Amino acid sequence: MFVLGIDPGLTRCGFGLVEGSFEGLESFRAVRAGVVETDPKVPVETRLGQLLVELRTLIDETKPHAVVVERVFYQRNAKTAIPVAQASGVAVALAGAVDLPVRQFTAQEVKLAVTGYGAASKSQVQGMVARLCGLVEIPKPADAADALALAITYFMTARMERRYPVESPA
Repeated sequence: MFVLGIDPGLTRCGFGLVEGSFEGLESFRAVRAGVVETDPKVPVETRLGQLLVELRTLIDETKPHAVVVERVFYQRNAKTAIPVAQASGVAVALAGAVDLPVRQFTAQEVKLAVTGYGAASKSQVQGMVARLCGLVEIPKPADAADALALAITYFMTARMERRYPVESPA
């Protein structure tokens, strides 16, 4: 199964495609990772359009089974939070438009799933991404490593949900 992780950002939007399964801990393969960059001097609507086109091309090329987007949970700076939320909206809407299941996780949920510690540092998460995917080096840039971590979180969370299903109230 292929899962596309998206670390939303308007200037730099990370993406990472992971192949994995719902069995075993070391069963991840980083297939592709990188960033979509837009020029901050260009109008926002043009940048969001570019992001839409590039993510659509990525989805068409990689054919993921699901998409994971980092949930904008908290930002100290509203100037940063708004463009991140806009980029996130583009990614979520695009996945929905092409009938892909979408999950969203906060940074803390990703840290917990990937390292076992919800307050792990960025470098600890990136180191675990490299280890879980059998990579010699930490993926660069950081946005790409974060996107791979999001995709890994999908698998880790799904494993737990399968082992311990939540029963509906009667």
